[in-house]
Amino acid sequence: VQLQASGGGLVQAGGSLRLSCAASGRTSSSDVMGWFRQAPGKEREFVAQITRSGGDTYSSRSVKGRFTISRDNPKNTVYLQMNSLKPEDTAVYYCASKSAGSPVYDYWGQGTLVTVSS
Repeated sequence: VQLQASGGGLVQAGGSLRLSCAASGRTSSSDVMGWFRQAPGKEREFVAQITRSGGDTYSSRSVKGRFTISRDNPKNTVYLQMNSLKPEDTAVYYCASKSAGSPVYDYWGQGTLVTVSS
């Protein structure tokens, strides 16, 4: 499975961005897709995930109510709509995927940089 993330950029605090991640390859390996982020000098942290049906989503407390994860299965693409961005959201955002029931994410994209200016 290959994951290609895009959509990062520079935005002012309070603004919005939408990240996209297109998956190619074995579809069962992208039953669950997620977003993670890593800020400079910090460990990578979970942001949000979504199942193939789209009926089961989960977001971290730090982004709940501001970020929304969704997916378009025919396009095998997952999105992260980020609203009300804060400077502390600045990070490299990575998409990842795994098979249903897998305890860990098996496949990772290359990351896209989001910078939020104050």
